[in-house]
Amino acid sequence: MLQPYHRPANSQECNGAMRSVRDALDLLGGKWKLPIIVGLIDGPKRFKQLQRDVTGITAKMLSKELKELEVNGLLTRHVEAETVPVAVTYTMAPYGENLFPVIDALRMWGQLHRAHIMHPSTAADEPDSVLRLTKEHPDKAAEVKKAG
Repeated sequence: MLQPYHRPANSQECNGAMRSVRDALDLLGGKWKLPIIVGLIDGPKRFKQLQRDVTGITAKMLSKELKELEVNGLLTRHVEAETVPVAVTYTMAPYGENLFPVIDALRMWGQLHRAHIMHPSTAADEPDSVLRLTKEHPDKAAEVKKAG
């Protein structure tokens, strides 16, 4: 379950929070990085399998994004030179696995948002808004997980 958001107490805390969010968005922003990471959640994959899983990405773009994710320590690249052709496998690094709860929170919020947009009258009837996924709304969290 999501924890309540900690609101910064002063402008210094607020600036620090914004800086941290910007750092995360600088690394994870764009069209392809999160889908690539989601593609690796189940385990190691070879380049072509990732390209098939991440619909619409070109080989050149996938290669660029994988290099960037590797440089930032989010995934590891394993080269098996003894095979013909050479097999390259990508795996989430332990540091990159720290993103799994963030991705899960984004997935849950995306499902809530979709429900909010597709069924606005139901969302408007909720006193605390359908978009609040807190301890007070475990039934909403269960609905979102079922819809997942």
